[in-house]
Amino acid sequence: MAGPLLPAAHSEAAGEIDTLLALHPKGFDLSLERITRLLARLGNPQDRLPPIIHIAGTNGKGSATAFTRAILEADGHAVHVHTSPHLVHWHERYRIGVKGGRGTLVEDAVLADAVRRVAAANDGQSITVFEILTAVTFLLFAEHPADVVVLEVGLGGRFDATNVITKPAVSVIMPISLDHQAFLGDRVELIAAEKAGIMKRGCPVVIGAQEDEGARAVLIEAAERLACPYTVYGQDFLAYEEFGRLIYQDEFGLSDLPLPRLSGRHQYANAAAAIRAVKATGLQPSDAAIEKGLVTVEWAGRMQRLPAGRLAGLAPKHAEIWIDGGHNPGAGKVVAETMVGMEERDPRPLVLIIGMINTKDPLGYFTAFAGLAEQVFTVPIRGSDASIDAVALAEDAADAGLKVEAVSSVAEALATIAVLFDGNAPRILIGGSLYLVGEVLAENGTPPR
Repeated sequence: MAGPLLPAAHSEAAGEIDTLLALHPKGFDLSLERITRLLARLGNPQDRLPPIIHIAGTNGKGSATAFTRAILEADGHAVHVHTSPHLVHWHERYRIGVKGGRGTLVEDAVLADAVRRVAAANDGQSITVFEILTAVTFLLFAEHPADVVVLEVGLGGRFDATNVITKPAVSVIMPISLDHQAFLGDRVELIAAEKAGIMKRGCPVVIGAQEDEGARAVLIEAAERLACPYTVYGQDFLAYEEFGRLIYQDEFGLSDLPLPRLSGRHQYANAAAAIRAVKATGLQPSDAAIEKGLVTVEWAGRMQRLPAGRLAGLAPKHAEIWIDGGHNPGAGKVVAETMVGMEERDPRPLVLIIGMINTKDPLGYFTAFAGLAEQVFTVPIRGSDASIDAVALAEDAADAGLKVEAVSSVAEALATIAVLFDGNAPRILIGGSLYLVGEVLAENGTPPR
């Protein structure tokens, strides 16, 4: 894994997975050979799934997954959803579809049983834990009826363990930027080529908003080479705000919709990609279903207002606290833009509490907040040997021109902010890592449901 997986609360499934973590490598080893072998021993459950919407990308794939699920559920479909990593509990990775309602996280006993069966089928062979957990995804989803599967890629695309599916209903490629360079390449074009690996010959492709023209060109070339019918954001479909509404347009026409519940202008394009992806499957959701999906969508840890809880209570009275797991320069840019939009509507001093792991680009992330954040606190990520030391991280923030202080924890940062901003409620952003966000949600007593 790219970083530590936060321990889930005590559960039967967590115990089974902890055993696997002790036996198998915790890192990524990009190959499809091991999971293909394992799935064959399980009877190839990946071939017994309902239509699959397969979503990759550097930024926005989680939001697109959330929007897709919300729209499909609003249209009455049972939707299985796979995401990774989890924030607090392993169960978050597996949402089981419910006909005519909202999907629910897999029950603990059901997950534990699936993990045991997959581990038994693997029979001690060399494999990564992520591959075992992906096989669990296919087994669970094959054994529970649903109408659609929304399958989020873990890392990359071409050799990601989810890429054993042969005929997706649609492949979706969200915005691409530099991340995981050690695995995927040190140029955006190389990363785009890896992400394009989820495209399958003749299957529909939706290409989300791409800031990098080179990445966009690579994705289009791949779709054309594979004879995939494809649509491109900004060319074949788009979304924009007009008079406080979201205007979505594609070859089917124009829709006047409410603004998405998820914060930030970048969510307009993410929502548009989800709408287009659902349509590309051949399903035609009503405008009413799309509207309901946009206003009910939930995506924990991504520009989420921190609920009232143990940690939130340490902040100054009436402070706004936001959490976001974005961790690369592209994510830093869109989060900073979201903060600018909030500042325009409700001016407050902005304070950052940031922790990161050592595979990221801290300077690139912090640069997006230069001239915007009044104060930065850097923190370690507890229980992670990949955590960047808070003092070293503070040096990157200082190099980006930010006023910064290294502290021992998010709780200490919030307590310090309460003293510094007494009587002046700030806007606080806690982020830089999904692992830090998971730690915050757990310590706050408000894990994803």
